[in-house]
Amino acid sequence: MSKKVADVLWEMLAKAGVKRCYGIAGDALNPVVDALRRNGTIEFVPVRHEEYGAFAAIAEAYFTGNPVVVCGTAGPGVVHLFNALMDARKEGAPIIAIAGDVESSIIDTSALEEMNPYKFFEAASLYTARLVNPEQARAVIGTAIRTAVLEKGPTVLAIPGDVASADAPDQPTDLTIAAPAVVRPSDTDLEKLVRMIDEAKTVAIFGGDGCREGRDQVVELARKLKAPVGYAFRGKQWLEHDNPNAVGMTGLIGYGGAYNAINEADLLLMLGTDFPFSEFLPGASVKKVQIDKNPKHIGRRTALDLGLVGDIKSTVSALLPAVKAKTDGTFLAKQLAHTESFHQLLQHYVEKGPAIKPIRPEFLAATLSELASDDAMFFADTGTACIWLARHIHGGKNRRLFGSFSWASMANAAPNAFGCALAYPGRQCIALCGDGGFTMLGLGDLLTQVERRTPVVQVILNNEKFDFVHIEQQEAGFIPFGVEFKNPNFAKVAEAMGAKGIRIEEPEDVREGLAEALAYKDGPVVVDAVVDPFALAMPSHSPFHTVKGFTLSFAKQVLSGRLDTVIKEMGRNVGIV
Repeated sequence: MSKKVADVLWEMLAKAGVKRCYGIAGDALNPVVDALRRNGTIEFVPVRHEEYGAFAAIAEAYFTGNPVVVCGTAGPGVVHLFNALMDARKEGAPIIAIAGDVESSIIDTSALEEMNPYKFFEAASLYTARLVNPEQARAVIGTAIRTAVLEKGPTVLAIPGDVASADAPDQPTDLTIAAPAVVRPSDTDLEKLVRMIDEAKTVAIFGGDGCREGRDQVVELARKLKAPVGYAFRGKQWLEHDNPNAVGMTGLIGYGGAYNAINEADLLLMLGTDFPFSEFLPGASVKKVQIDKNPKHIGRRTALDLGLVGDIKSTVSALLPAVKAKTDGTFLAKQLAHTESFHQLLQHYVEKGPAIKPIRPEFLAATLSELASDDAMFFADTGTACIWLARHIHGGKNRRLFGSFSWASMANAAPNAFGCALAYPGRQCIALCGDGGFTMLGLGDLLTQVERRTPVVQVILNNEKFDFVHIEQQEAGFIPFGVEFKNPNFAKVAEAMGAKGIRIEEPEDVREGLAEALAYKDGPVVVDAVVDPFALAMPSHSPFHTVKGFTLSFAKQVLSGRLDTVIKEMGRNVGIV
């Protein structure tokens, strides 16, 4: 029997290293899913919501480096993929989305569930194709795979059911994917950079996810230049651990001496980062060099004195033997001292946590970090979960930290953890979930985890509000509004769904409850942690507009009869507000 187009599709995807496909089957997609069943080498992971499956795929693809497939049927099913595909594009995850499509004979007739994939996926997809003729199969499928893998992002294949079921042409399905190219600046540009470094009295480094492969080289460069190393959120897991020059993060969730370091140095080296908060980057008083393999990143966040295109590992490797070692460590010592001082401030609610009720999230996160294994994988929902991940979950050589750091979508943590639990069986996969995010997306597919007995630990920050939005409204000078809601007992809900549920209300139960959750291996765990709804986390450097906004918001709340709320918030954030 001749191969069908859908058979060729899965054959080529398997050759590209695809291990799993997440999604929901449906009418337009049925021929594709049936071919997946026949193929037998790629696991199908049916989920309750396509977006959940796509977020699971993103974490798997990002960490393994292998392409992962997601699928949704025509119209609504495909639309549910969009938000996560935007996240995949921002985070650099090789995802291939297979979109069911209406029969080829009724394309462009406004048929039921018909949509134009080119227009709809334009913002999210690096390459979108509509496979309307079997003769296209090898070229179109191969292009989608290579683009996803080599450009590190999502691609979309829209396939009508009749085309998927059609006989495939007798063409080879061999697939060759080139290794990523090694890119570094020209010798002339490197010589300019060497001169700038040698002439600068003090140098600071600010790194991002682009340092992932060149982490050791960056740390060695910092040692040679006596340069403090700050990092963006996506750079934390690579540059924080085992780095004596680490000075933390800058930005609204920043901590440590990073802000001072990058704003007080003579020269700032921005390595593999597209940090989007320009107000935290230095002005003209500091010379700035940016190195990134993506030319579009160069100079778009701040004015530069030199912009170079190159991957960090090869560029810094070429730079290391050429620059002169610095001998004066005064500047580095000052920034490390500032970092240590802020660390002591961060420890206030960690050390006092056992005696404070409601539970302080700082104490909860720090205890979780202490108890988790050295190779644990942590995932944070967008919101205050990111603050506690950044400040109180410590990285390590084999620990991994992930979230929707560049797209900032809600509800990513639980599915991210699920995807990595499948890709890395035996490793602790821990989701730090906001209660809003978990009820938005995580709760329904808890059933998927239960069915597969996937040992994902979901720690819910139960404060009955969209906490980060609450903080944002205060920063803007508004009276918080529309951010509060009522929650169930998540532990009881989890137990009713077949998962293990643990509710923690008392601070003295935090350590025992988290230890029990981490030790459980027979399926998913939901830890319902009732945390202080008034906990705040100010950055190590607060811009004037932030301080002004909080002051104005507090004044408005007092005048509107919320004096008790203001008193509670200030009283529960000693040394922060």
